Amino acid sequence: MRVSGQIVDVRNRRIFKGEIQVSGNRIVSIIEKESVDDQFILPGFIDAHVHVESSMLVPSEFARLAVVHGTVSTVSDPHEIGNVLGVVGVEYMIENGNQVNFKFNFGAPSCVPATTFETAGAEITPEEVEYLLKKPEIKYLAEMMNWPGVLFKDETVYKKLDIAKALGKPIDGHAPGLRGEQAEQYISAGISTDHECFTADEARDKLKHGMKIAIREGSAAKNFEALVELFGEAPEMLMFCSDDKHPDNLVESHINDLVKRTLAKGYDLFDILQAACITPIDHYNLDVGALQEGDYADFILADNLTDFNIKATYINGELVAQNGTSLIPRVQNDIINQFNCERITAESIKIKADSGKVNVIEALDGQLITNCLVLDTCIDKDGFAISDVDQDMLKMVVVNRYQNAAPAIAFIKNFKLSEGALASSVGHDSHNIIAVGVDDESIVKAINLIIDAKGGVSAVSETHEQILPLPVAGIMSAEDGYEIAESYTSIDKMTKTMGSTLHSPFMTLSFMALLVIPNLKLSDLGLFDGQKFEFKALFN
Repeated sequence: MRVSGQIVDVRNRRIFKGEIQVSGNRIVSIIEKESVDDQFILPGFIDAHVHVESSMLVPSEFARLAVVHGTVSTVSDPHEIGNVLGVVGVEYMIENGNQVNFKFNFGAPSCVPATTFETAGAEITPEEVEYLLKKPEIKYLAEMMNWPGVLFKDETVYKKLDIAKALGKPIDGHAPGLRGEQAEQYISAGISTDHECFTADEARDKLKHGMKIAIREGSAAKNFEALVELFGEAPEMLMFCSDDKHPDNLVESHINDLVKRTLAKGYDLFDILQAACITPIDHYNLDVGALQEGDYADFILADNLTDFNIKATYINGELVAQNGTSLIPRVQNDIINQFNCERITAESIKIKADSGKVNVIEALDGQLITNCLVLDTCIDKDGFAISDVDQDMLKMVVVNRYQNAAPAIAFIKNFKLSEGALASSVGHDSHNIIAVGVDDESIVKAINLIIDAKGGVSAVSETHEQILPLPVAGIMSAEDGYEIAESYTSIDKMTKTMGSTLHSPFMTLSFMALLVIPNLKLSDLGLFDGQKFEFKALFN
């Protein structure tokens, strides 16, 4: 196969007219020519940190959607399914991804369970981490979310870090808000990347100690605007990532959008493409081509270097997407799960008001961090704390989906529902059921829809019920990715008719149980202070 055009050689920072000759899965020659096709040839894009599970799609379906946007590879942390099913879940992701022509590079989850303050479905021990890291498909130790364990020299944490170092595998970080001496101590443990920076100053603190920064723009967490200025300071230390990308957003765009947006701000083309295509290859030692002779034939064709409209995507020399159409065929996707709780009742989520003041989670649109507010408790005639719709203070519930247990209750602001409830079994990181609503009956109805389906996202209004089933580990669908994206778009639109003004209500909801991101979250065991890393009383 021969492909000609303007060749964008990122490694050597030059653009020239030429022709690429491909034999098998490799580029065997690149020659300069005067007469070439009217197109640009670039290395393929790489998402430097993503949880495929958050697309609600199994890997083979994620690949079908991503290649349309010029993505040829991901650095994928499977800790979502790991928290549900342990090593079996990680192996499922590898096996499913191997069925299609796409370069998934999985990590060994370092924090399963993520904390001891929640109930997960599994544990991945240091011995299992070592077993996974020895697999050829496992390229790195996935994000070390237990930063207190790093700072306070937790024995199990350091066993995992030492195993990765001994095997020569890079270690991903997760250190939201860590600055100064604490950031230096965290990095000195051998942790080499972070995707959680939400200010440029925080990123600078980490960059000066040699840590690479992945600029994240996902469906919920959007840090691009805060961090893009770093391209003017340390472009060689940057990568792009989505972290969590819902299916409707993945249909629209991927890393290509970040490339285009960064270029529009006036930064250097080669610096941008270095972050999008090359730095992840070098950092993680990926078997992904960088458009050099002898490399794997992983490249994309674009019509121009401004809009980056992707004409075609090639992986291992095979055309996998063309003119907006995925050419990766659907494959057989097995169902594995762990879902063991019974339906709940409205009585089980009632809570007596112990005080006239209540600690309330303030959700922030476009951020994973939350604030802690102290507001007046809304109390009914029987003395129970209830949602206050007028003040946008709604009841939130987390239900253990691995065994029958009493639900945990809290209150949250900024969902702005005027009726009904939302629920989801995508609840990072342990993936218990999480729900928010204006009244107990609606909350229970939304939760029971999830329990009956053994996983999914649901919405219940005064007149309508809708659910998107997610039977694979309770967090993914095995169905066609484009159909799932349409279903998700439909249920997301329903949330807006119910009053929510959040950009992505289900994605935001899924992070309200993520204890490793401050400040205030809710696990199945209770309200949690992410700054002090301890439980907090609901009533103040």
